[in-house]
Amino acid sequence: MTGIKAGDRAPDFSAKNDTGKEIRLADFKNRKIVLYFYPKDDTPGCVKEACSFRDDVRPLAVRGAVVIGVSPDSVDSHKRFKKKYKLNFSLVSDTTKEISKTYGVWKKKSFMGKEFMGVERTTFVINENGIVEKIFPKVSPADHSREVLDFLGSL
Repeated sequence: MTGIKAGDRAPDFSAKNDTGKEIRLADFKNRKIVLYFYPKDDTPGCVKEACSFRDDVRPLAVRGAVVIGVSPDSVDSHKRFKKKYKLNFSLVSDTTKEISKTYGVWKKKSFMGKEFMGVERTTFVINENGIVEKIFPKVSPADHSREVLDFLGSL
């Protein structure tokens, strides 16, 4: 799946979020992080996943977690996506795909007989010490936030 596995230190990164502010993973030290990678703003599966995280952001916060979405889209695309769906968490712009490559989610995909490179929908739960606690590969967008909530509730 990836070179990163549960128990590894989560690689830090620096990138702009949906407000244009440069953020780093290290900015969230002492917080649990739900770092979810998704293919593209405003596409059906990505809307479902983002809206489910939006709806569950409070229960996730009660469990001490902050949600961060990452895709190859631009800051402006993230701004529009966040506003359109009233998303209440940060979206990180990975236009260079460096974060996606580092986390091992930039992969060869196929759709309707065509092969292309893209983000494989994957979520990393990172603990307060920066250690990857759980990796959810190839997630189902509609109910994924509940899966993450269940995992955090079991800790």
